[in-house]
Amino acid sequence: MTRLVCGEQTVDLSRPQVMGILNVTPDSFSDGGRFIHHDIALKRALTMVAEGADILDIGGESTRPGAPAVEEQQELDRVIPVIQSIAAELPVPISVDTNKAIVMREAVAAGAGLINDVMALQGEGALAAAKELNVPICLMHMQGLPRTMQQDPQYRDVVADVKAFLSERVAVCLNAGIARERLLLDPGFGFGKTLEHNLRLLHDLDLFGELQLPLLVGISRKSMIGAVLGDAPADQRLFGGLACAVMAIERGAAIIRTHDIKPTADVIRMTHAVMSVN
Repeated sequence: MTRLVCGEQTVDLSRPQVMGILNVTPDSFSDGGRFIHHDIALKRALTMVAEGADILDIGGESTRPGAPAVEEQQELDRVIPVIQSIAAELPVPISVDTNKAIVMREAVAAGAGLINDVMALQGEGALAAAKELNVPICLMHMQGLPRTMQQDPQYRDVVADVKAFLSERVAVCLNAGIARERLLLDPGFGFGKTLEHNLRLLHDLDLFGELQLPLLVGISRKSMIGAVLGDAPADQRLFGGLACAVMAIERGAAIIRTHDIKPTADVIRMTHAVMSVN
């Protein structure tokens, strides 16, 4: 798959893509509260695209460990005006980071062209909404729920278990009538996984190529980086995150989801240039 059709926009998967994170939440682990006002969020979106973001991922509910659930209307109030503003100003694919069917529908109506679901369409009505909306969907693996996922996660074999889950969700989507070319996969770094689980997933990321679908990787500023770097706080994890981005691209990742657009875009461009030499 070399092209991903996201509504009126197209993502070129012949080269690695940068997905910029824009959280319009008060409590996200890294940038919570910074972009909750619509005008500030739009300015940030403009900056992200100028720095090299190929896709913008808008989220209105924090999925950090221990995060509380957000009501549907509150999430709609956060994300819909931002999506509308960005869609009116920028010719860039917009992703909505949600697991709620109503938010999916309203976001696509507002201009989003991709659904990024940490619940892999397991939420009430999500599968039907995804089929109906006819936009690409990223299916992510998570063990448990954000409020409890880091309470002693266990796997027989983390790579095999995550692959099996994603394979099963792909089958569910195909059986529901969702076209294969609309699917992306995310192994879910940090979502119900210990440091050792996360390191093993990145080490063996190339094995997910067996699923023959584009792979989205989100490691930016996550606690696995902080743990390796001696409990570094989120704002001091850039270089570790860039190293992870390079390793992910080398192992087949198609999209890197990040808070740090310009440096990530630079390392991805350089990595791709070297990997493209015949």
